Amino acid sequence: MGYIKENRVSTERSKKLSKEEKKKIKVAFPHMGDIYVAWATALNSLGVEAFLPPHTSKKTLSLGVKYSPEAICLPYKLVLGNFIEAVEEGADYVVMITSPGICRLGEYGKLMKTVLAEMPGDAKYIELELYDGFKAMYRFLTEISGVKNPLRIVKALILTIRKVFIMDRMQEKLSYFRAREINHGHSERIYERHLKKLLNCLSIHELGKVEKEFLKDLQKVELDPNREVLTVDITGEIFMVLDSFANQDIEKELGRMGVQTRRSLTVSSWIRDAITPKLFKQGETHLERAVKFARPYLKRDIGGDALESVSDMSYAHFKGTDGLIHISPFTCMPEIMSQNIFPAVKEDVDIPVLTLIMDEQTGRAGFITRLEAFVDLMRRRKRKLAKDKADKEKAETVAAAG
Repeated sequence: MGYIKENRVSTERSKKLSKEEKKKIKVAFPHMGDIYVAWATALNSLGVEAFLPPHTSKKTLSLGVKYSPEAICLPYKLVLGNFIEAVEEGADYVVMITSPGICRLGEYGKLMKTVLAEMPGDAKYIELELYDGFKAMYRFLTEISGVKNPLRIVKALILTIRKVFIMDRMQEKLSYFRAREINHGHSERIYERHLKKLLNCLSIHELGKVEKEFLKDLQKVELDPNREVLTVDITGEIFMVLDSFANQDIEKELGRMGVQTRRSLTVSSWIRDAITPKLFKQGETHLERAVKFARPYLKRDIGGDALESVSDMSYAHFKGTDGLIHISPFTCMPEIMSQNIFPAVKEDVDIPVLTLIMDEQTGRAGFITRLEAFVDLMRRRKRKLAKDKADKEKAETVAAAG
């Protein structure tokens, strides 16, 4: 495949595969939150079997750590663990996103290919260039499936993208209900049930139906009208923000504490920035907003998601959010640089910030303790601000009456 680096299937080999052989091909992507639901759609709708590696677990992490350089970041170890498990269970191909630039993501492939080449089995490693966007996915799907009809490929891509946007909307609704529900876990179970339905949807009509059913079922969740709900933006390295195993289910834990979360980085926002043509973009994209809010502190992109992290601190203050949580993997250079810019931003904005640096050694007990302390801090601050505002209004009323 012309755009796939090294461990590739040649175009000639691709042409020789019969339709039956194509259907037997098992293609695996790494887990990164719920994104597997979207890529499975693109493959399954074209007759290729999307191979789902086991959900990320302690075993996955152990495998990744075992075959990784000690100082490399947690996302690399988890992705490698996903691939090793996929290869062990019979995947024919493993597919990874790569990109140029300062972030080490562009170097993942060289290390992973070396490790996977020594594994039993004959799985082939494929890399997709991140910034090739729609074109890279189109070429990949054409060659891996053998489908030459451009309308079928485009339809599969549109279906996949629509599914991503629906999943992000469902996550947003889930966050609202999770922070207010009386029976903790009720809305989460509804989400998981409809996510499974979404996985099997192969038409836009079915997608809309599942989303409507999800919203209808959420209305059955009993909410506490008196709960004092806080709002928190979660930013940082995108894998850590999206993957619940990597971030130790931070959104679920915060919801249990009465905190509504908002992911500043989502796959749908990336699609709007990197894939959607300018003609079809509506309103300000996440990247455009990031450049605007980061400009006083950071003049250019320094790799990874650092630009977005810096801007999200200013944006959270601008929106009146109660707090910001910045999550990054240990040794991530772009996020280390963004953390060093935070003090300059703090001189201009007044918002509590919790920085969490995660690796395989991060203990859950200490992690929960830090979250609880941060939530308590935000709650006390919010009450004080409300009291100060009420006292000021009362004083102004008395002065006007006098």
